[in-house]
Amino acid sequence: MDLTTEQRDFVSAVDDFCRREVGARDTAHDDALYRKMAALGWLGINVPQEYGGAGQGMLDLVLFLETIAYRQAPIGGFATSVITAASYAKFASEERKREVLGDFLRGEVLAVSMSEPGAGSDVGALTCKAARQDGGWVVDGQKTWCSNAHLARHILLVARTSADGGKHDGLTMFSVPAGVDGLAIHGIDTMGGREVNDLYFTGCALPGDAVVGEVGQGWRQLMAGLNLERMILAALMLGTARRAFEDTVSYVRERRQFGRPVGSFQALRHRLADHATELECTRLLVHDVARKIDASGGEPLPREASMAKLKATEFAKAMALDGMQMLGGYGYATEYGMERLVRSTVVSTVYGGTSEIQRDVIGKTYGL
Repeated sequence: MDLTTEQRDFVSAVDDFCRREVGARDTAHDDALYRKMAALGWLGINVPQEYGGAGQGMLDLVLFLETIAYRQAPIGGFATSVITAASYAKFASEERKREVLGDFLRGEVLAVSMSEPGAGSDVGALTCKAARQDGGWVVDGQKTWCSNAHLARHILLVARTSADGGKHDGLTMFSVPAGVDGLAIHGIDTMGGREVNDLYFTGCALPGDAVVGEVGQGWRQLMAGLNLERMILAALMLGTARRAFEDTVSYVRERRQFGRPVGSFQALRHRLADHATELECTRLLVHDVARKIDASGGEPLPREASMAKLKATEFAKAMALDGMQMLGGYGYATEYGMERLVRSTVVSTVYGGTSEIQRDVIGKTYGL
């Protein structure tokens, strides 16, 4: 499970950059910092080399994500951009690939719009429609929970183009440029701020070449990206869990009550011993699954990827909440940052496929 010299040097470089550049910023996305990382070539870590990226594997991407999450780098637009860029790289036309991937590598944010008010975990229930008209398409309907749509230059839309066949048939991906007529974006207030959005399409006209991939094959194309999405979220929460653990340990070493550091009390010492063990188990699992994905040449590994997402997000949430408890009143204060970690982890077991969905996927791989 050792890293190569190149990987260790890469992690060290990213860590050093974040220590120098990040500071104390409680914001989801800092565009200036994001573009600095773009200039260093880090955003394109897994973009194919023929399109200007580094063409590195899943483990390298996991290491990058883990490090920026540990250092709390405010580049919230990166995760959705990586997921979206991968779909363009696999399925878009050459012209569209070079346009969108080029924008991404220069520091533009990308977003993917899939969920609807009546279709979250049940993606096959999508009703937002795209109908053919005058050689192009017209989109009508509402999407919701679209992360970073308010920042994005390109939005990858999943819409229904046919009602024939099963509910997973007739879905198609479209490339939607920011500011297109007929699209209204409204932010949704959440405990983490305005990171997600409602999207309203009203007679939104798109050209015929806006289709990404094949008409009616959107479901198959979505499934091809599940490894990546789940591993991105697992890596981010692994890094966040590390931060919550280390901040908690640092605090209980220094905080004194009843004449001694609170960390010396068995109740806290044993809890942190358990968390340390869980952290190591999570790291080994996430890194191992990333290696397996690299070794498989990108083959779908639904069981392993779901395990990594499930384990990392559930542990990160538990660690942050317990960290808040062990910091006492300071855990609730913005001064110490633990409340920020709580805000970023509690939603992690919901987005990208809930923990319940991940367990269902894992169970089905055993024929259950």
